[in-house]
Amino acid sequence: MSRLQAEHLYKVFGRRPNEAVARLQDGAGRDELRADGTTAAVIDASFAVEAGQIFVVMGLSGSGKSTLLRMLNGLLEPTAGRVLFDGQDLTALSPRELRQVRSHKISMVFQHFALFPHRSVLENAAYGLEVQGVAREERDRRATEALGLVGLAGWENSWPDELSGGMQQRVGLARALATDADLLLMDESFSALDPLIRRDMQDQLLELQKRLKKTIVFITHDLNEAMRLGDSIAVMRDGRIVQIGTAEDILVTPANDYVASFTQDVDRSRVLTAGAIMADPQEALGTTTPDGTVLRTERDVLEAAPATVTADTPIVELFTPCSRSGVAVAVTDEEDSLIGVVPRARLLAVLGEPDPGADGAAPQEGRKTAGAAVAKTSGATEATDAPDAPEAPEGKVIAGA
Repeated sequence: MSRLQAEHLYKVFGRRPNEAVARLQDGAGRDELRADGTTAAVIDASFAVEAGQIFVVMGLSGSGKSTLLRMLNGLLEPTAGRVLFDGQDLTALSPRELRQVRSHKISMVFQHFALFPHRSVLENAAYGLEVQGVAREERDRRATEALGLVGLAGWENSWPDELSGGMQQRVGLARALATDADLLLMDESFSALDPLIRRDMQDQLLELQKRLKKTIVFITHDLNEAMRLGDSIAVMRDGRIVQIGTAEDILVTPANDYVASFTQDVDRSRVLTAGAIMADPQEALGTTTPDGTVLRTERDVLEAAPATVTADTPIVELFTPCSRSGVAVAVTDEEDSLIGVVPRARLLAVLGEPDPGADGAAPQEGRKTAGAAVAKTSGATEATDAPDAPEAPEGKVIAGA
């Protein structure tokens, strides 16, 4: 069972919200409701987050992503739908029960730090534990450990205004970690930081995640940040989730032109991996090397390959071996068994522009790889030019993806 589930969530602000939900379910558009003085912030959002996963929600301002996040911990009550955490329906809890869940199981990291200026760094980091009623000595110990995790050891007695923006955000992250919450909600937590500091914080989050294995929902409007952090990414537009998938899914099989417009400037060579674009090893059998050797077995393929890589190797590292040899690069598993090959034509083809579905529909359930977008016969893909602005029709919601 998934750690966190959102089931058909709606959030409507304004008059007669339940009536507005019914109209949306009958096919009414967001603009129709707005004309009547009602705002549909989130429309029929469904997704699941697995334990230890970083689930990124990405969209432009006004897409509904922050509203969605606040429904996950009960700061906003859904107009319709449910939020399940470890199988417990958070939308059915009393206010007191919900406060207990928020103080012990769910932590939030805000965009603008939200530090108390009259409290020291240590006291800020320990605030969540203070709310829980943890004794002073214990909360100071745990807050000190959390500050050490985020690289702020030695700054415990400093004041927030003595810290840089990046350091202040580390305090906010330490405050969330100190409570040992199972779920972290991060609302554009790095977007107020300078680019270099922002990248450092992304590095630190990824390093912490390797050690702590938290379940994280991360909100951002930055595609590069989403691609870098997300195990799974949901793209929102006008209150709806238009696609859910891995970074590779979204780059290579965008649900529609709107999603494709986000990805057109991404360096695909640093996001896509050998495992995403590899072909079946059988495709290399029967081929002939430049010196006339016929590759008849998988052992022949391994011996002739200009390089052997793992499935998670970025394809940028395949350019040199592919340029030096006409033989496909071999992809192996942990036991050094051949699991795929990357021919030169396939590598070049996958760097072309994505080809969103003509009907704007999201990919079918299940993982699609970049290799699915490459024609096996010629190693070429058809490419369509993404529009300058994301004005394409909305795609379909993937429920429970």
